[in-house]
Amino acid sequence: MTVDPENAIVLWPSYFDLRVARAAGRKVAKKKAVEGPTAHMVYEAAKSLGLDCILELEKAYPRFWHRHEGRVLVEPKLKKTVLVDKVAAKLKTMPRDKA
Repeated sequence: MTVDPENAIVLWPSYFDLRVARAAGRKVAKKKAVEGPTAHMVYEAAKSLGLDCILELEKAYPRFWHRHEGRVLVEPKLKKTVLVDKVAAKLKTMPRDKA
């Protein structure tokens, strides 16, 4: 199944970033957040949950319009809150680059 961009759930890396305040767009609790997630990391986490998704690197989160951090479009199989929690849990267990 392919992802329909019109109906897809949008996941921005800022939703999972420990350095972003809740008021500025973080969707998960600090204990579930990771420092400096990338769109690639969110994409890999969603893929590992068995969901179809599209990675769009040229997009910018509206609150941080000057940072083109990218976004991930995910098929709407789950409610957004459930999806965000599952992706956050997956991001916590993913190995980080030491660069």
